[in-house]
Amino acid sequence: MSAPEVLMEGVVFGESPRWHNEQLWFSDWGANQVIALDADGRHEVVVTVPSFPMCIDFLPDGRLLVVDSAQRRLLRREPDGSLVQHADLSKVSEKPWNEIVVDDRGNAYVNTIGFDFPGGEFAPGLIVLVTPEGNVDQIADDLAFPNGMAISPDGATLIVAESYANRLTAYDIGSHGGLGNRRVWAETPDDHPDGICMDAEGTVWYADVGNQHCVRVREGGEVLAAVDLDRGAFACALSRGDDPRLFVVGQTWGGPESRQPSGRVVAFPAPAPGAGKP
Repeated sequence: MSAPEVLMEGVVFGESPRWHNEQLWFSDWGANQVIALDADGRHEVVVTVPSFPMCIDFLPDGRLLVVDSAQRRLLRREPDGSLVQHADLSKVSEKPWNEIVVDDRGNAYVNTIGFDFPGGEFAPGLIVLVTPEGNVDQIADDLAFPNGMAISPDGATLIVAESYANRLTAYDIGSHGGLGNRRVWAETPDDHPDGICMDAEGTVWYADVGNQHCVRVREGGEVLAAVDLDRGAFACALSRGDDPRLFVVGQTWGGPESRQPSGRVVAFPAPAPGAGKP
């Protein structure tokens, strides 16, 4: 693929890109901000979160959900711009909360890595289901650093990147939002998949920090394409419609306390538009 188009520089630490209302939204958790970026590079700060806006997604009515990792809670942005607590995650785990994906019913799947990072002794992570009413139930466990998650276009499958297991793991989504039939969706032998997204052809793009690339993979593990960055690739998202693009947020990894703005958002032409969630 061609060299990337740089859309934004000066990001402190970008994560969790989401294509929403013809804009790319992402969390700059290094600056405590959620930013909306136009396809031509213009951007605005949508909300400032007082602690740590790890990852984001949207309810079906368009309201923003923010994983406030430091406070172990899920925040919701109301139409007037205010932030309110959507769910308390601390009752399930006091360890860092990480990624989120929301389905068409308003159920939010949120994962925790299960140990303090960096420096903590490894422990398996888990996934909870947060209902639209804010109820929290653990629905999966024994995950080796769960990271990016995506829901298939038909709404039937949740895929989660297990960064420490070098694989993408799939679950069937039940009628009430629960998960079952755990299986390996694709092995990623040389990569530690981080943020992920799905396209209209049913394939997954995953970002890899250490190898500084994003990879398109089919169920079963066949690699279809890859794009390279000059820094760690943390997460990716796809636009919808004609002339799809793959957006990647990347930066030089300096640890979660880094405040040096090494982050940027870049775009590549993509073979298929985004589909499913996020």
